[in-house]
Amino acid sequence: MSDLEIRPATTEDVPAIVAMLADDPLGARRESPDDLAPYLSAFTRLAEDPNQHLVVATRDARVVGTLQLTVIPGLSRRGATRAMIEGVRIHADERGSGLGTRLVEWAVEESRRLECVLVQLTSDVTRTDALRFYERLGFEASHVGFKLAL
Repeated sequence: MSDLEIRPATTEDVPAIVAMLADDPLGARRESPDDLAPYLSAFTRLAEDPNQHLVVATRDARVVGTLQLTVIPGLSRRGATRAMIEGVRIHADERGSGLGTRLVEWAVEESRRLECVLVQLTSDVTRTDALRFYERLGFEASHVGFKLAL
């Protein structure tokens, strides 16, 4: 994996990121790669927020993975800062290569560097492979998550 680079995403990366978000059964129902306008608007908001870290993994100048790391200051846990990993996606032809592990390990190390005391994430309960993957990396299913569509 020495040819792998993890770097901040740019506007030019948005189409590749959106394509990866849409490339699974859940994403296919909720993403719209044909209309990038809302994604570009969201990218601008992310880029302006110092607590948001949208990154891509590239190999030979091709985007092959992505994730978003959000730093959350808080009062609980004695004023602890935590990190949230979201939107982890690996290009279909890179799955099983160890890239997902490398990307999540990068996020954990970056969280340490940013002085976070814990890293949390959620994964849809139907993504059984993803759940096993995160447990293999040391994450514990310690809480029940709730969502409310608005």
